[in-house]
Amino acid sequence: MKAIIVDDEQSALDYLEQQLKKISKMYVIGKITNPIHAHKTILKEDVDVIFLDIGLPEMNGIRLAEKVLKDKPNLLIVFVTAYDKYAVKAFELNAIDYLVKPIPPERLKKTVERIDNNLQSSTIEKNSPLYVNVLGQFSVESVKGKREFVAWRTKKAAELFLYLLHHRGKMVRKSFLIELLWPDLALERANSLLYTTIYYVRKTLRKYHRHLRLQNVSDGYVLETENIILDFEEWKEQIKTLPPLNETSVNNYIQVLFLYRGAYLQGYDFWWAESERYYWEQIWLTKALEIAAFYQKNQNMAEAKLWYSYICKIIPETESAHFALMKIYALENNPAHVHQQYEYLKSYLKTEVGVLPNNDIVGWYNSWKSGRKVFSH
Repeated sequence: MKAIIVDDEQSALDYLEQQLKKISKMYVIGKITNPIHAHKTILKEDVDVIFLDIGLPEMNGIRLAEKVLKDKPNLLIVFVTAYDKYAVKAFELNAIDYLVKPIPPERLKKTVERIDNNLQSSTIEKNSPLYVNVLGQFSVESVKGKREFVAWRTKKAAELFLYLLHHRGKMVRKSFLIELLWPDLALERANSLLYTTIYYVRKTLRKYHRHLRLQNVSDGYVLETENIILDFEEWKEQIKTLPPLNETSVNNYIQVLFLYRGAYLQGYDFWWAESERYYWEQIWLTKALEIAAFYQKNQNMAEAKLWYSYICKIIPETESAHFALMKIYALENNPAHVHQQYEYLKSYLKTEVGVLPNNDIVGWYNSWKSGRKVFSH
């Protein structure tokens, strides 16, 4: 593994390099203090991972990462910072990890393990499968790590394909597809649109014909799949087999939860996907809250805040995560962040759901404003 470290403090560069040498076989090919120079070097060099400080002069680490990822979208980024407030933005950039200074050696070791696992899983085999992603925005990957966002001719073509993918390997009757997609049209017109839409889907799938084939069967259609890896199915199997959460297994939990790139068929308003989407979203939420509570119980407040913030980003209506952050900020004597978190939650719930935060949160917040010490319960 080849790495470049970017930090405006030479002592921080030297320290991180020494720690990496102690715990891994990672080869540091560059230590750079200037972000402009770092940008040029990263684009020029064959490098696997960047350890990137956020508080850089001239161009902060978030901006530098955005610029680099435009040209090298598969580059692994590890953010290193003295603050936890950039965690959500880091996750938006799909950073592989986010380290808060000072970095304990054991925490850095877990990061290196995560990098190693990621690089190993990116190895391309000769007879490579087609990776089909339905977590978050739908995409496919002929080569692992190079996402292709499929351009469907029409919205109905997208829904027809995704419904058949949802029921892959099973026959779906034409009459049901008509009822699903064109319930209000005359049968003759609906049949015509169905055949046209099937044509659009088949035309789009030609590029992936070795893996995805739409077949006529009796009075319906079957989507046949071969040598595909569906991210949703992989993720479900991994999360179902997680052991009890403890110091040994927490890194495994983190790896599995990071694979959740968004809700099932996120962005599509399909009633037939809602129950599946909600069920597995709640499974992810339960595990994410477990991780946050685990870190909080073990007095690792930086990681706890990171996970509560991540939960608020992925599922913003999770009141318990907002509440936990408010309590932590209160304990840290950070009233501005308490107010900010509460106002964000109140605004989101009012706009999206039309309700106020629950009575426990409102009561705690009002008591806290009055100066009472009710931070823990």
